Amino acid sequence: MSRISRPLVTTLSSLALAAAGFTVTTGTAHAASCSQDYLPLPDSVCTPGDLNPDVTQDTIDSTICVSGWTATVRPPSSYTTALKKQQIAEYGYSDTNLSDYEEDHFVPLELGGAPRSPENLWPEPHYGSETSANKDTVENKLKKAVCAGDVSLSDAQNAIMTDWTTALSSLGLS
Repeated sequence: MSRISRPLVTTLSSLALAAAGFTVTTGTAHAASCSQDYLPLPDSVCTPGDLNPDVTQDTIDSTICVSGWTATVRPPSSYTTALKKQQIAEYGYSDTNLSDYEEDHFVPLELGGAPRSPENLWPEPHYGSETSANKDTVENKLKKAVCAGDVSLSDAQNAIMTDWTTALSSLGLS
């Protein structure tokens, strides 16, 4: 019986795991349970968005509309980096370089997103036609519109959760 080389066995095993919906990272297999098919949006099953109950239309003048308020609720990078590593595997990204992603709040803190909820955080790629930088611009414009009274908080939250790439135009702000 012939011997199969170790690199060939490793490659064949990785291919079999990939065909079964798993990714291999640092010697372990993880289920790729979140889809990249919706990029630049997150998979809504894995990252549906989550809201901070302390932020309501009645509290915006003491929360999101106060300069520097988001710094008081932003989770530490030790928390978001660990979550980013886990979610990169869950999304099955072949690029596992942490610096190529922003662990982003789907509903931004500026619009009352839940700070630590894994349902509101996801590894958003810095690459592609619509990037994390594009989303940041949308978030800032929506916050200004909410704080100016041009758009309600719930309308801004719903628009960003529906599709951040069309949120401004859907609210007549583009």
